[in-house]
Amino acid sequence: MTLNNSNTPSSLITIFGATGDLAKRKLYPSLYHLFRKGKISKRFAVVGVARRNWSNEEFQEHVKTSVHNAIGENENIDEFVSHFYYQPNDVSNSDSYKELKQRCDELDESYNLEGNRIFYLAMAPEFFGTITEQLKNQGVTETEGFQRLVIEKPFGHDLPSAEKLNSQIRESFSEDQIYRIDHYLGKEMVQNIEVIRFANALFEPLWNNRYISNIQVTSSEDLGVEDRGRYYEKSGALRDMVQNHMLQMVALLAMEPPIKLTTDEIRSEKVRVLRSLRPFERDEVKDYFVRGQYGPGTSNNQEVSGYREAENVDDRSNTETFVAGKLMIDNFRWAGVPFYIRTGKRMGAKSTKIVIQFKDIPMNLYYNMDKPLAPNLLVIHIQPEEGITLHLNAKKSGQNIETTPVKLNFANNSVDGMNTPEAYEKLLFDCMRGDATNFTHWDEVKLSWAFVDKISEVWEHTRDEQFPNYESGSMGPKAADNLLAKDGFYWWPITNLDVDQC
Repeated sequence: MTLNNSNTPSSLITIFGATGDLAKRKLYPSLYHLFRKGKISKRFAVVGVARRNWSNEEFQEHVKTSVHNAIGENENIDEFVSHFYYQPNDVSNSDSYKELKQRCDELDESYNLEGNRIFYLAMAPEFFGTITEQLKNQGVTETEGFQRLVIEKPFGHDLPSAEKLNSQIRESFSEDQIYRIDHYLGKEMVQNIEVIRFANALFEPLWNNRYISNIQVTSSEDLGVEDRGRYYEKSGALRDMVQNHMLQMVALLAMEPPIKLTTDEIRSEKVRVLRSLRPFERDEVKDYFVRGQYGPGTSNNQEVSGYREAENVDDRSNTETFVAGKLMIDNFRWAGVPFYIRTGKRMGAKSTKIVIQFKDIPMNLYYNMDKPLAPNLLVIHIQPEEGITLHLNAKKSGQNIETTPVKLNFANNSVDGMNTPEAYEKLLFDCMRGDATNFTHWDEVKLSWAFVDKISEVWEHTRDEQFPNYESGSMGPKAADNLLAKDGFYWWPITNLDVDQC
């Protein structure tokens, strides 16, 4: 392997929660990919920080195992893990941070890192304030290079807690040093939304309420809550998915073309969308949002139990595992166009898709009462497959003038025979380069919480006596279908989307 170090950044990456699941499954394999591709300079080092009293050798073996289990490769693995070091740490103990500063200073000099430091907090948010305060007070952030803080969701539990947490972190890091990671924004096809819109004369002139009837965003999982019951009881699908991932995708779909493709300009346009979301009163929540909770059923040809039977879940839990909603964006471009979102666990398939449905033409010359003309759709496939499908109408073969739906497909994973890079790989590299475009700004977080809090307030104070209200392996409760039916629409299927069969 030959590394091209000409434009790759040098930095010291300190990972808090280095023995945890996120670091093992995502961070170490992603860093390894970047190393193998030559995107990370040899001038880098990683300090793993956690409570366990490990040696450097034990930590390096842990990283090796993590990489092998995740991707099954070990080329140049010894050279890669030689850059990893371990530092036991008590989150609240000042002496631990003094020892960490000494270790960081030594590695800075050994690898000639120029004081560039990234702090990745892969642990529970309740420790964020303590860690950032200690990093500043003990001088760990006092260098001549850049200082960047990467934090995972959930960023707060509601707007007041998010504001408190943000205030704590801002005591030690400025807004432009904070990288709030949302792994959906690292996915290839989510990033492609901007390109599809702004680089194609075919779409941008049609991207408004004159030509689009509705937009649907679905993110479904076939797995249940698994071993995350304790976390999910406090979160639910609304906070876990809607407040961040779903609203971020809506913002990208609805934003105005930015003046320039810079971080500040793109973020500014996304914020304008979130400010334009139609507010509603408490008694209107039921008209715009539907919640669900899965019960027993069949998933992947296996009998599975319901949410309330999961470990660390209340047997009378009022927590939603499914959310469907209708968002209205009250601005000139989107007035009158509903954005439907849908997300849930234990659904019929694992899939994330965006469907843009275009309006019917005013006078259809090929209209047939026996078989209405299929609508034009643009489908953006985000996961598990990645690509774009455009549904059009074409003439059938033969003498008669009859139409048939046709699909124009582009699939990312068929271009070079391999899947696109992991979202974490992209985002880690962006952070090292100082590109915050695909990370969420505080203004976005604040507006998202303000919108979601009204819904959660109603749901937390109102028991849904119909829970569980959808079977495992289904596509959610019937009320979600009714949400669209009253507007004259229906959910497009997420697998084998054939409009002529719908």
